[in-house]
Amino acid sequence: MELTQLRHFLAVAEHENFTRAAVELAVTQPALSRSVAKLEAELGQPLFERQTRRVRLTDAGRLFESRAREILALVDDAKAELTDDGQTGRLRVGAIPTIAPYFLPGVLRLFRDLHPRAQVVASEETTDRLLEHCRQGELDVVLLAAPVAAPHLHVETLFTEEMLLVLPPGDPLEKQPRITLADLRQRPFVLLDETHCLSGMIEALCRQRAFQPIVVERASQLATVEELVALGHGVSLIPRMARAVDDTRRRVYRSVTNPKPSRTIVLVTNPDRYHSRLMTRFCACVREAAAQFAGR
Repeated sequence: MELTQLRHFLAVAEHENFTRAAVELAVTQPALSRSVAKLEAELGQPLFERQTRRVRLTDAGRLFESRAREILALVDDAKAELTDDGQTGRLRVGAIPTIAPYFLPGVLRLFRDLHPRAQVVASEETTDRLLEHCRQGELDVVLLAAPVAAPHLHVETLFTEEMLLVLPPGDPLEKQPRITLADLRQRPFVLLDETHCLSGMIEALCRQRAFQPIVVERASQLATVEELVALGHGVSLIPRMARAVDDTRRRVYRSVTNPKPSRTIVLVTNPDRYHSRLMTRFCACVREAAAQFAGR
């Protein structure tokens, strides 16, 4: 059994398709099929159920998938430990879409200035997928919004930020001296898709005030939510960090009281993986950027 075979197997398992996996691995599909077939022959049982357009893991395949990931993670950790000079290497960083475009770029600039020879690969995904990648060792550092249900991962609080009400210009609430969540009871909301934790957070805040928000539209990006609000489709709540990069006058931002909505940003790492000096220094940059943001 070779490490290459394990990587081939995991790629097919992720894509559920030999053709797409072959493209990612930069190998021919016949070569990939032979590699997986050889692995199955060695193990003495099939790892995939082959269907017309996709493949699915068998029970044996699902068991072997977790073991394959553990094996490759140990190999990667050993390589990282042996070559750890604190200046070179690659870090894999993930963040949810409501953090990645706003907070992460500042962290990356700060880290690049201090460690110009290091490589950082950033990915933007939903909370569940980022946590799974962190557990499997496919991501070194993850930035999320609390709460985080991950008992085997290390979760560090960075800062808490206000959630701002965003309104279209001329909205009656724009001139109101004090706005509470109860004032939004009958207002249409524009929210992110249900896969985003921010939507669940907003809906939970409204339910705490004994009403269910009237969601008229959903979008996959926060910028789209803000554009729809500017066009008068509804109102929404957005993180303060998103407001910081909006220099237009097509939207109005107001604070909400009783209670003031907020979210807490956290740093997540896997304590069972090797923490390189480069990773430790990246986390220090995250904390420094967080302190600067919280102080604004």
